[in-house]
Order: sequence, then C-alpha cells, then structure tokens
Amino acid sequence: MAQHEWLYGIHALDSLVQREPERLIELFVLKNRDDDKLNNIINQARRFGAGVQFCQRKTLDDKVEGGQHQGVVAKVKPGKQYSESDLDRLIEMNPAPFFLVLDGVTDPHNLGACLRTADAAGVHAVIVPKDKAAKLTPVVRKVACGAAEVIPLIQVTNLARTLKEMQQAGVWIVGTAGEAEQDIYQSKLSGSIALVMGAEGKGMRRLTREHCDELIKLPMAGSVSSLNVSVATGVCLYEIVRQRAG
Repeated sequence: MAQHEWLYGIHALDSLVQREPERLIELFVLKNRDDDKLNNIINQARRFGAGVQFCQRKTLDDKVEGGQHQGVVAKVKPGKQYSESDLDRLIEMNPAPFFLVLDGVTDPHNLGACLRTADAAGVHAVIVPKDKAAKLTPVVRKVACGAAEVIPLIQVTNLARTLKEMQQAGVWIVGTAGEAEQDIYQSKLSGSIALVMGAEGKGMRRLTREHCDELIKLPMAGSVSSLNVSVATGVCLYEIVRQRAG
C-alpha cells in the first residue's frame, strides 16, 4: 500500500477534516487565499499536528498535475480499503441493503459523480470490478466532494460471482439496459436492492446482464439515445429512494 495519497479541493478536504483529521500529514495552501472553509481546514490541520505550507499556484498545480485544486492540496495517510468481506457485513447489518454496482465505468469524473449521488441517496456501498474500471484517484475524490471519504467503494475480483452471492443473500439485482422491455417507473424497486449501471457507451457486459433479476430502462422522449452514466445513475437511484420511502 502507498505511504500516502494526495487529496485536493475544498469540499473533499472539508469532509476529511470533519471525519478523519488524523489522516492529514501536510497541507499546501495557495498564498493569499482567504476563505472561511479553507481557514477551517488550516486550523484543523494545525490542531492535529499536520504541517501547513503556503505556496505559489505553480507548486500546487505541479502536485496535482493540472487538477482543479481550488487552492489547497493535502498529503494524507491512505484511507480505509474495503474488501468483499465488508460487503457481506453490510448485507448482514442492514435489513434492506441498498447498493450501486458500476460495471466497468472508466471515467474518473463519472465515478466521482456516482459516488456523490450514491452517498446522497443513502446507498450502503458502491461495488466495482477490480479490472477495467476507474480507481479511487485524487480526481475521483475531488469530483465526489467528500463522498469518497464516507461511502464504501468495494472492488471485487469477479463481478458476476459477487452478484450471484448477493442474490443468494436476498438482494434483488436490477440492471439498466436500453433494450429492456419495461421502464423504471413500471418496476417495483423496494426492499433489498442493487442497481447495476453499465459502462459509458457499452452498457453492461453479457455476464453481468445474465446475473440480473430484472432489466429496466429510462424512458427517452427526445432525440438522444442515452444519458451520461452519472446522470442516469442519479435518476435511477432517486426513483428507488422514492419507492423505498413509500
């Protein structure tokens, strides 16, 4: 495991200092930047013994290779790594577990946006395959606006096998596919459920599709054939939230 990670962006770091300030090693802040949230991050860093350096913009740019750091970059201790055993524990802990499965989403911006929406919707964990999928990078953490520090991201070796095990534990697997016969508003989406979203452009892989209990689609009334995966994920998750609340 890496000795440290880089984290940047006001929201991501604000979440870190609220929840896990002990992970901070060193903070790098843009000179002459004055902002209440940033000042709170600086104060928390100092309180927990982390060093604070005030730098020129180029120094920060170099650390994040052009990422939108918003004037603050942190060297932090690695966060908790989740494993497949954590998924078993989450299923046991929750009477009606709620999961998001991303089948090969490779764009870090999409993964970050999905994590943010999943956290807001009350999802218990996001599940992704270990191979050919976006990892938890600084870009993902920045886009997730703090959600990546809260919601478990569980990487699994064999997604089809994981879906089968979830089914055996009583989780209903709902996959999204453009060719599905019924749309999301015709489906009963409550109880223990996992929503499966396919990759950008390609959709779900054949094996993933075969392990779904049900396939649904979003109604498309306009000229476009599909939505961005993070937008579609938000629409689907909140319809599930609405039905579960009812």
